Amino acid sequence: MAVRIHFSLEDLARTHIAERLDPLWEVLLSLHLLQNRDGAATFARWRRHTLPRLDEPARALLALAPPRGYSPDFLTPEASAHGLEEGLDSLASTSRTRLRTDLTRFARAHHTPLWVRQFGQRNLPHLADAVRTYYSLAIQPYENRLRGDLEADRTRRSRALQSGGVQRLLNTLHPKLHWQSPVLEFRTLSVDRDVHLEGRGLRLIPSFFCWRSPIMLRDPDLTPVLVYPVERSTDWADDARDGHHWRSEPKSPCAALLGPTRAAALEMVAGGCTTSELARRLSVSPATATHHTAILREAGLIASCRTGGSVHHTLSALGEALLRGDGRVHESGWSRRQGTTTTWSSSS
Repeated sequence: MAVRIHFSLEDLARTHIAERLDPLWEVLLSLHLLQNRDGAATFARWRRHTLPRLDEPARALLALAPPRGYSPDFLTPEASAHGLEEGLDSLASTSRTRLRTDLTRFARAHHTPLWVRQFGQRNLPHLADAVRTYYSLAIQPYENRLRGDLEADRTRRSRALQSGGVQRLLNTLHPKLHWQSPVLEFRTLSVDRDVHLEGRGLRLIPSFFCWRSPIMLRDPDLTPVLVYPVERSTDWADDARDGHHWRSEPKSPCAALLGPTRAAALEMVAGGCTTSELARRLSVSPATATHHTAILREAGLIASCRTGGSVHHTLSALGEALLRGDGRVHESGWSRRQGTTTTWSSSS
């Protein structure tokens, strides 16, 4: 199964990269990551710092953003492209029709707590306040690092655009995206869908907290966006601006088995990457990265495929199971997706 995005010449001309961090997409995708163990080498330290600091309203957001499957589209309004407050104003002004449509779809996909089933327009300002608080605790302390990594990604994409046009940009955007003109495709485990842009173009949103696979909004009538993961180093959480000093973290089982560098390499491959990208992320030479991937491949933890002058690496089922630590293979997906209690019911 796959999501197939169909382009016309007009769509190609109107495809562009977002100019800045989209705060509400980062909120949603970081909420996903707080509820699983994906990307342990990259996000474990951030999780341990963030979760204990969340108050009840901020924790309640987890119920609207389960780690797998659909999350309501109204949580990531288009206005968020212009900044946090613009996005929150739009969120608080969500129409009754949009709210009903998204929450009905959400209830069909997930077991929802009572407050979600009773949620109405009158509760939207409280939701926006909770998102603002969450952002200040979970994302704002790292904003400088996030913006730096997103800007570095935008620079690389701009070079691809200048050297080969939009089609080269799409062809090199992410290892899980495959461009065969006029269709951009990525595989999923549970969704098979065709998206026709119909002259609207596509806004490409680089995201720090997007993990492993690109995602899209579910509603085809909304402005088309494709959110994709950017490269990030494993020590990014050291850059918190709140004065917190990290203590040494215990080794993960994966690091104890493979060694810290090779375990980090396995984490990096989980999102899909080339040998040169892996070398850059690990801050090692290409020869050293090649050595690590050879050992991981011989152990059956990754698979490698040469495309042109690059070798692309992805996790094997065994590699996924090792990273999760529970024997279950990752579910990949394009859409968004337990709950806690809150006081946002309509009776509040």
